Amino acid sequence: MAMGITVHTVNAFVDDQAGSTLGGNPAGVVLAADGLGADQRQALAARLGLSETVFVGASATASRRLEFFTPTQQIAHCGHATIAAFWLMQHLGQLPGGVHSKETVDGNRAILIEGTRVAMEQRAPTYTELAAGTQLQQLLDALQLQADDLIAGPPPAVVHTGNAFLVVGVRSRECLAAIQPRLERIHHLSDAHDLIGLYVFCLQPDMPGRHAAARMFAPRYGINEEAATGMAAGPLACWLHDRLGMAQSRFVLEQGRLMPHPSPSLINVSLDIGSSGIERLWAGGTARLTQTQQLSLDS
Repeated sequence: MAMGITVHTVNAFVDDQAGSTLGGNPAGVVLAADGLGADQRQALAARLGLSETVFVGASATASRRLEFFTPTQQIAHCGHATIAAFWLMQHLGQLPGGVHSKETVDGNRAILIEGTRVAMEQRAPTYTELAAGTQLQQLLDALQLQADDLIAGPPPAVVHTGNAFLVVGVRSRECLAAIQPRLERIHHLSDAHDLIGLYVFCLQPDMPGRHAAARMFAPRYGINEEAATGMAAGPLACWLHDRLGMAQSRFVLEQGRLMPHPSPSLINVSLDIGSSGIERLWAGGTARLTQTQQLSLDS
């Protein structure tokens, strides 16, 4: 017997200054998902075909329980789907503004709703620098870059604030735009370092008042390139602060503008800095509801 499931498509991290282009990163959102099993959730995510779909349920320890599925597998956290889900619940009148929380398979995180903007908590960063030699060459080969294409200073590093991303700085916007990723090699590198993907950035954003522009490649999770990645923007902001010496605690990051089919996105990151360094961080933005549909699923 087929059952009908209401699935919303919400574009998270939309760039309000991008003009008429909607932009952002679309996520599938299924509210009241408690009755769905893991196989059904995976099948829905694969059918929807977006980079992530979030399933929202009741929680005994948080405002809501969130589970995230890519088209190929479950993932512990997803930034843009978190923003999409909590923005949608606020938009539909299911949650007021203020401090909330999400329960995930990897513990609970705080959520802050302020007007039409949603921010999510991430943990203090850990860093593992990429070793010179074979590891660095594997990265360069995967991105079809030369060593002098990288920014001067600290080497690329795996940064973990809840998910692990390899943060890679390149010296110019032109270099970032020209990257032709070798997805099989990025997949292999991601397996070797247990990454979600590669977050490649430059310090020449498209618009003033912003700090970096980025691209994200995650073929290990069925994502060739993603328009906005909140769980990667946090690690980048930490790396800019701790490794590149950028002293501010707030960062504005562009993503999606340099994709083959551009989808301008904007992610704001705020670092909570104490005597021991970054203690936690918040990554957030706004969203738009673009579609609501009924999908049938065999029960």
